[in-house]
Amino acid sequence: MHLYEPPVNDFQFIIHKLLKVQNLKLKGYSELSPDFTKPIFEEAGKLAREELAPINISGDREGCTLDNGVVRTPKGFKEAFLKVNSGGWTGIDCDPEFGGQGMPHVISLVIGEMFCSANMALNMYHGLTHGAYSAIYQHGNKEQKSTYLPNLVNCKWTGTMNLTEPHCGTDLGLIKTKAQKSHDGSYQITGQKIFISAGDHDLSENIIHLVLAKIPGSPEGVKGISMFIVPKFLIKKDGSLGERNTLSVSKIEEKMGIHGNSTCVMNYDGAKGFLISEENKGLRAMFTMMNEARLGVGLQGIGQAEAAYQRAAAYAKERLQGKDISKRDGSKNADPIIQHPDIRRTLMDQKVFIEAARALALWCATMLDFAEREGDKESEGLASLLIPVVKGFITDKGFESTINSQQVFGGHGYIEEWGMSQFARDARIAMIYEGTNGIQALDLVGRKLSSDGGKHTVRFLKEIKDFISENKEDDRIAENFITPLNNALKDAEKCLEFFMKEGLNNPNQALAGATDFMHLMGYLALGFMWAQMVKVALDELAQSKKEDPLLNAKVSSGRYFFRRHLPETSLRKERVLNGSKDMMELRVEDF
Repeated sequence: MHLYEPPVNDFQFIIHKLLKVQNLKLKGYSELSPDFTKPIFEEAGKLAREELAPINISGDREGCTLDNGVVRTPKGFKEAFLKVNSGGWTGIDCDPEFGGQGMPHVISLVIGEMFCSANMALNMYHGLTHGAYSAIYQHGNKEQKSTYLPNLVNCKWTGTMNLTEPHCGTDLGLIKTKAQKSHDGSYQITGQKIFISAGDHDLSENIIHLVLAKIPGSPEGVKGISMFIVPKFLIKKDGSLGERNTLSVSKIEEKMGIHGNSTCVMNYDGAKGFLISEENKGLRAMFTMMNEARLGVGLQGIGQAEAAYQRAAAYAKERLQGKDISKRDGSKNADPIIQHPDIRRTLMDQKVFIEAARALALWCATMLDFAEREGDKESEGLASLLIPVVKGFITDKGFESTINSQQVFGGHGYIEEWGMSQFARDARIAMIYEGTNGIQALDLVGRKLSSDGGKHTVRFLKEIKDFISENKEDDRIAENFITPLNNALKDAEKCLEFFMKEGLNNPNQALAGATDFMHLMGYLALGFMWAQMVKVALDELAQSKKEDPLLNAKVSSGRYFFRRHLPETSLRKERVLNGSKDMMELRVEDF
């Protein structure tokens, strides 16, 4: 059975031919030559292929268990976890001051996709730890940084984020977890948190929980939320581990997927916690991680789609069923199913989505690098605009891709022996956590479009307009790519006009079309990626004057996307312009 083969050549094409990272004037980018990045990607890919992928199916079947208050991870997880750590992969983009390698986020994202494709459940332990690192790095004091960051960078300790409670998810203003200040300056944390990924496990020596709680007397709602570091084991002054904190796991959630990751119900019974930043500034610390975290979740959608697609394509080349209708010589009893147009359609739909989504995610990663390394607020704003699209649209389509991969297998796709259902089950959570995709759509339409006076929206549209203007006379792409891209851009602009005209007087008019607009933006963004990739591929082919399978495939795939997928923007536009009347007029009791 095909497990996973890292798409290193595609990563190299996007990084060096499309984004041209080696030419970007940004700290740490000048060394990113193809000769520098390829060995890194190949080595990470080898680890993903040989160590992580082989225990993905077994980890799903075995799952995590709770044994006398301690969570045990599936067989092989600890050994693989330590191999990732020992290779320095966990701190690839972390500050060298704390043991990281200081590489750009765009490199970390490539590695993250490979690890996620190979074993999403295991990779989450590292991903959540990176989130905790980022929060403390940005908002912790000097002592907190020196105490926690070196051990989080190398994953000797791991991290979590504790937000959700039984009675509240998105509406964090309703949280009940309390933080009572003690005489020594620490806080006693009391309350229950649910859905805590990696809440407890046997992979690391300590677990550093970042917990949102309210200090008595704080303002009502989200303005009264603070963030606290709550270690599983308290840390002594010499850095060694002390007594266990008064927190516990009451159960492991029984989930649809990601069985190899321990999703826990956490109880805090006066546990000792330490304030990050200032009182009532917890949301600020949490939102520091949001762009990074939501980009990471979008990456999970791509990663699961890629792994599922690879297995489906390999199966389609081997599975003999039915005769190729274009051949009438009768020389074979059956042909590989990849010869049949509908199977080819299913695989092409996956391929063109994955490659453009990957390009979009990596483009966003470069923006975050500009924001972090150069303090570039414009890049940060553009990334913030596109992150809801990456998280929402890409995980919607990523899940759809895993279903299509399962469909290629026919009945075998429904049988657990082939492992195809795991991709769908694992991918499903990416549409839900870090803010459901409906919330992403509302965030895009309700906040991000108008952020900073709408200038980031204007910049995104201008990027596309400039590309159209620069290439409208290029006969190679004008008719098949530039004209339809311009039509899709006009669909987006008509929706924006509608939001401005109708949404200000009646917000439901805009919000009713939020998900459709998010998808419209997704198709537009992927179309922008494909148009650029096709142009680059054609330029490369003309320059080399010889055939190149990857470049030829880019041109064919881009043409398929533009003819079969980009017209979706017109449908989404019509839904947006329909407004809210038909949606909201039905009485509640009629549902």
